[in-house]
Amino acid sequence: MNRTFWLKKAVKFVFFAALFVVVAVFVTMSLWNWLMPMIFHLPVLNFWQTLGLVVLSRMLTGGFGRGGHGGRSRWAAWKRQTQERLEAFSPAEREKFRQQMR
Repeated sequence: MNRTFWLKKAVKFVFFAALFVVVAVFVTMSLWNWLMPMIFHLPVLNFWQTLGLVVLSRMLTGGFGRGGHGGRSRWAAWKRQTQERLEAFSPAEREKFRQQMR
């Protein structure tokens, strides 16, 4: 692949990522300004305050990465942990666990 192809792809990605952020902030701002002042008597927010609110909420509720499992789903991590625990059980403990799960 040539260099300009990847450059165009990167520029397109940055553009659409920025567009997504702007739309998400605008939707959040619109919902906030529509509901919160009327219901809870909170102030009306501008774009930058809403952007700060969105960033803060992402930081407090989950961060910006794919999670703490290296990109794998929580189900895969749970399955792996359960498998490791079962391997550590003695045969009697394993049978008791299987009976409890039924």
